[in-house]
Amino acid sequence: MKNYEEKEKKLSNVLKKLNTMSNRVIKMNNDINSLNQEKNQLLREKEESDKNFEKLSQQHEELKSELEKINKEVGFKFGDKTSFSKKIDELNQETETLIDEIDKWQT
Repeated sequence: MKNYEEKEKKLSNVLKKLNTMSNRVIKMNNDINSLNQEKNQLLREKEESDKNFEKLSQQHEELKSELEKINKEVGFKFGDKTSFSKKIDELNQETETLIDEIDKWQT
C-alpha cells in the first residue's frame, strides 16, 4: 500500500506542476499575442512614416527645383547684384540730371 500512496503523491505533485506550467504557458501566449499586436501597430506606424517621408522628400525636391528656376529668372532679368546696383546708380544719376535740367528751365 505504501508504494501505491507514494505513487499517488508523486502523481498529484506532477499534476500540480503541469497545471502551474499550463498557466504559465497561457500567460506567455497572452504576452506573445500582446507583443505581436504592438509589433503590428509599430509596423503600420513605420509604413505611414515612410510614406510621409517620401511625400516630404518629393515636395522638397519640387520646391528646390522651383527655387532654382526662380533664381535663374531673377539672374536673367537683373543680372548679378553688382550689375543691378550699377543700373540703379545710372538711373539715380539720370534722375538728378533731369531734376537739374528742370530747375534750369524753371529759372
